[in-house]
Amino acid sequence: MTPRSPRPTALGAAAVLLAGGLLTAAPPAQAVGNTPATPANTSSTANTASTAKAASTAKTQRTISPTPRSVTNRSDHVTITPTVTLVTGATSDGPSLDVVESALRKAGAQHVVRGDRPGGSGLTVYVGDTAALAAQHLDGPSELPADGYVLGIGADRIVLAGKDTTGTYYAAQTLRQVLPQQSRPGAQVAGIAVRDWPGTALRGVIEGFYGTPWSHEARLDQLDYYGEHKMNIYVYSPKDDAYLRAKWRDAYPAEQLAQIKELADRATQRHVDFTYALSPGLSVCYSSDADIKALVDKFQTIWDIGVRTFAVPLDDISYTDWNCAEDKEKWGTGGAAAGAAQAYLLNRVNKEFIATHPGAQPLQMVPTEYYNVSASPYKQALSEQLDPDVLVEWTGVGVVAPTMTVAQAEEARTVFGHPILTWDNYPVNDYTTDRLLLGPFNGREKGLPGKLAGITANPMIQPYASKIALHTVADYAWNDTAYDPRTSWLQGIKEYAGGDARTEKALRAFADINYSSSLNSEQAPDLAAAFDAYWTSGDATRLTSTLTTLGAAPDRLRDSLPDRGFIADAGPWLDATKSWATAARTALRMVEAARAGKGAQAWELRQQVPAQVTAAKSFTYTGLDGRAVPVVVVDGVLDRFIDAANAEYDRILGISGRPTASATLGTWQSNAPARMLDGDDSTYFWSDRSPAAGDGVTVDLGRTRELGDITLAMAKPTSPDDYLHEGVLEYSVDGQTWQQLAAFAGKPDVTATVPAGTSARYVRARATADQENWLVVREFDVTTKDGAVTGGPPAATGFSLRAAADADPNTVYRAARAPEAGDALQTGIEHTGPVRSVTVLRPTGTTGRGDIQLRGTDGTWRTIGTLDGAYTKVSAGGRSADAVRLLWGTGTAAPQVAEVVVTGQD
Repeated sequence: MTPRSPRPTALGAAAVLLAGGLLTAAPPAQAVGNTPATPANTSSTANTASTAKAASTAKTQRTISPTPRSVTNRSDHVTITPTVTLVTGATSDGPSLDVVESALRKAGAQHVVRGDRPGGSGLTVYVGDTAALAAQHLDGPSELPADGYVLGIGADRIVLAGKDTTGTYYAAQTLRQVLPQQSRPGAQVAGIAVRDWPGTALRGVIEGFYGTPWSHEARLDQLDYYGEHKMNIYVYSPKDDAYLRAKWRDAYPAEQLAQIKELADRATQRHVDFTYALSPGLSVCYSSDADIKALVDKFQTIWDIGVRTFAVPLDDISYTDWNCAEDKEKWGTGGAAAGAAQAYLLNRVNKEFIATHPGAQPLQMVPTEYYNVSASPYKQALSEQLDPDVLVEWTGVGVVAPTMTVAQAEEARTVFGHPILTWDNYPVNDYTTDRLLLGPFNGREKGLPGKLAGITANPMIQPYASKIALHTVADYAWNDTAYDPRTSWLQGIKEYAGGDARTEKALRAFADINYSSSLNSEQAPDLAAAFDAYWTSGDATRLTSTLTTLGAAPDRLRDSLPDRGFIADAGPWLDATKSWATAARTALRMVEAARAGKGAQAWELRQQVPAQVTAAKSFTYTGLDGRAVPVVVVDGVLDRFIDAANAEYDRILGISGRPTASATLGTWQSNAPARMLDGDDSTYFWSDRSPAAGDGVTVDLGRTRELGDITLAMAKPTSPDDYLHEGVLEYSVDGQTWQQLAAFAGKPDVTATVPAGTSARYVRARATADQENWLVVREFDVTTKDGAVTGGPPAATGFSLRAAADADPNTVYRAARAPEAGDALQTGIEHTGPVRSVTVLRPTGTTGRGDIQLRGTDGTWRTIGTLDGAYTKVSAGGRSADAVRLLWGTGTAAPQVAEVVVTGQD
């Protein structure tokens, strides 16, 4: 359901010493929606626990996640004895007991005995036994909503009491996080009382993206993760399963049906509702009894393997074209007809299948109009005619909604007339497949879960890499009042790193540079702050440390991250990260060398940067269609730092007049205006909205210069209509008064020849009419004539004389042949006057000989120095001159020059 093109203060935490470690939990939240308020005898703030002696010497900080509603610390403690007895109660089940037993064994228990009464000696753990709370003077879970629980540690016992079996299972997951991990018994665990419940009934994931499907093993792993994080719904809706869509009427092959059964069984074990989502909209005849029977029969097959929750998504289809003539005859045409037809189909399924199967959960559906709150004939028909107990899935205001509010949810409830289950398109990346979205769940208002039937998040194509964001989704859906995106994100990284501080540091660095999305406007907040601090303070040592950590992060994660699936998912992005960090470190060293007056060293480093950037951009992975997909990391931060470092190098060297680009429109993702001037036709500026009349893009030449030809290349193969459909080319000296050069319409590529003698600093392309399509500009090339380079030898094919003095050391003049007698390369000096120095930059390895000469005001050429290797800087002694030339020696190799830099007298 996601688009395949872009259309469309940390919480204070109370610290509790538990088993030699620290437990943190956010302050308990007040009731949300219809959830009950905290009972009177439950503390609303966490008290500081007394320090208990512990056999363990570990001092790790442990966090309960999702954040509990209430955590109260007790003055007593329990000891993990060699033998521990598990007493089962009314709300215990096998999965809960398994989690508890595993946690106890990891805490040092050597023998765990299950029974219906306490053991003669040793610690007793009551699982699902509310009566056992009496000894701890704790209220039971009877007043809590479904999935709520009470966990008590103290009075010589541990008690897990759930409102239901799922609640007890969640108490077990909390206990798993609270207990220490050590190999021997004897740990003393400080007393604690946790009273907890979810903020909304359904919390989980919908696998509904386009692209490379998850493997069966990855889906099983995801279900384990959901159970650990108190998520209770998984919607099976992979677009790659043809038996859900194109072949929805057909029976599954036995092997594939067996896999779905295994998924459903694993979900049950993890207290997750496996929802089977059948999407018949591509071919269904809504009025057909045969098709309704086919749908019900398909559901029956899935029911028979243990599934109890079903959905009928009707998204990403046309509702203006019927699949059979009978539907048009029955309902007519238009949105209202489509809504009525869909309601008819769903009501039949609800009556003939859901109502006839005791234990079936409410039917879910996805409307064709799933992404806004505006009224429409379609929504009105659905609202009025669809059975009231059907859950409607909704993506918010937008397909990928940057924000989602209580007011919007209430509007959705009103306009659809049904309970709302959000299909939240985060962290899904099928519409931006070059990126990993590793930032937190953000932009969702507190109080929203209480207005919803539930929250499902659509994950990335990469299942294991999705877990960082899904950790924050689980945290928000469970306890939105206490939720802080940044805090939850950091906790998720810590958990995923497996408790190792160096791995956590590496994972945070990598997640930081994959942070931004439609929900998180900041790109690489940690790294961006480090760059800003460097430009402000000049502290290269600190930034070097940051970039070293970033560069080492990929190898550290490959060596130490417990979840190996993440390494496979993120492989190309890890490679790109390492390369980008190398390029950034080189750029930093270049600036520091230039500032220290080490010109030759700085130039050597400057020459390394472009190739390193190219290498960083080279990494790809193979998409579902077999094409190589380039990967992107930290766009707009690392690349901009390197650009800024190059600009700082140029400033120190004395280079001026390098063009820059800007736009009146915002930027879609990393496709910044600077890409219009990078000389690479495969990169581009891409706007984040449609241009209106007056919008446009501008090239600033840095100073007023005589103009040559102008070329504007717009659109790209995958969005051929993203160009200015009606516009003008204009130029200006001051950026205020503009002269029209040419008008254009209906074509993405525009060229113009400027009248001889025309000078300007600014050139722009401006829209003269509103349009629907966005804007792509691949290149905006403005040639200039002042400071022209003349002489020879002539340039080789693909090179130009101009490159020797174009204010860009990255471009190179390369001669077509060796110099002959009298050959010289000459460039004018913009303003005749005293010259302090001349610097000649040549590619490393260049050996050609030559004299550096200045032409005085009397027209006489005087030699001020000779070329010496790749970097030559000679003093001009303040001589007044109007031109500089390189007089080549004969018998040498074909000359190469990156830049001739003339520095005027201060």
